[in-house]
Amino acid sequence: MSEILIKNADTMLTMDDARRELAGADILIRDGVIAEIGQNLCTSGTVQSASGCVVTPGLVNTHHHLYQTLTRAVPGGQDALLFGWLKTLYPIWARFGPEEMFVSAQIGLAELALSGCTLSSDHLYLYPNGARLDDTIAAAAELGLRFHPTRGAMSIGESDGGLPPDSLVEREAAILEDCIRVIDAHHDAGEGAMCRVGIAPCSPFSVSRDLMREAALLARDKGVMLHTHLAENDEDIAYSQANFGCRPGQYAEDLGWTGPDVWHAHCVKLDGEEIDLFARSRTGVAHCPCSNCRLGSGIAPVRAMRDAGVPVGLGVDGSASNDAGNIISEARLSMLLQRVSRGADAMSAREALEIATRGGADVVGRPDCGRLAVGKRADIAIWDTTGVESAGSWAPAALLLAGPTRVRDLFVEGRQVVADGQIATLDLTTVIQRQNALAKQIAVAL
Repeated sequence: MSEILIKNADTMLTMDDARRELAGADILIRDGVIAEIGQNLCTSGTVQSASGCVVTPGLVNTHHHLYQTLTRAVPGGQDALLFGWLKTLYPIWARFGPEEMFVSAQIGLAELALSGCTLSSDHLYLYPNGARLDDTIAAAAELGLRFHPTRGAMSIGESDGGLPPDSLVEREAAILEDCIRVIDAHHDAGEGAMCRVGIAPCSPFSVSRDLMREAALLARDKGVMLHTHLAENDEDIAYSQANFGCRPGQYAEDLGWTGPDVWHAHCVKLDGEEIDLFARSRTGVAHCPCSNCRLGSGIAPVRAMRDAGVPVGLGVDGSASNDAGNIISEARLSMLLQRVSRGADAMSAREALEIATRGGADVVGRPDCGRLAVGKRADIAIWDTTGVESAGSWAPAALLLAGPTRVRDLFVEGRQVVADGQIATLDLTTVIQRQNALAKQIAVAL
């Protein structure tokens, strides 16, 4: 039996059912689980001081494309809208293979960890040159982050009227077969699981209706979650109306893509009826504010979604459309955008942090994460508020207003992944060097 005691936090933002905020509190971790929260706790194990710090649940990232950390700030895509951006990047991504997938996932997940993230999903929808979902799963296991990869897919190439090049699409039978393989190999349905697998056809404009329908049936047979992109921008809405004769929300409902086992990325352009549909069905949304700004997609109606009862989490989206992976900064931007669109009182710093923690955990079906409470998983972020970012702050616990934006210490299942602001589980310098070398090799080959 191993124990870690996080001692004397200035403020502990629990995000528990009562949303308690505790002063001078301790938290005892035993065998990866929160065993006790209170004051003057004792242990025979390791003691970690949290004096001068704010302690929160680990943050949750509900949407990413980790492979894209190899293609940040590509010149041809810097100022393009979504469809033009994709057409610029598809030929580059077609040159990736297993090593590119592994290294880019390590970099992306390490970046998330430094911003306080303990649980991340990933949407990998292209598999060139022998790449497999297993490559990213291995990267997450080595780093020590809790992971929810989704087996994405594209099946409609340019020759069939789709957006991706034919070289990046797969046969639909092969897609479903590989979904079964990765679920059987890697999915853990148990509480405290370090890896769960979802099924995630890329988008309505890159797969067929049949694949969407078959994916939903397979996911429910296997007891796993469903994920895709939906209603991201005006082009997305126009495509749905022209090709399916309906809006994206109706398309999703008709194919079995609503319910508590489904979450959709973006949803910038959901209308009132679609918001009500998602609220009734408890369909989740991964809100990606930075990417939506970067690609000019718009401001998602998060305030309206939350008020209606739609489950909402945060996503950094792929690093080719962000071009960063800082989840605490994403939470701040989410708060600011709702204020821009709805007024300064539209969203508080505490609510935005709640969306980034228990909100995201609930969206991906993990009520065992995202809150600090006895019996929940020991996924914990410690934020040092004695530094320059918080200097002069009258309310250091309002992290999204004054910082910091980099975590001091991070625990996942009771294991320390970040220590004193540095990744503790791998040699990040070596990984960065390898990432940069791979990016140069691909650029030279184009």
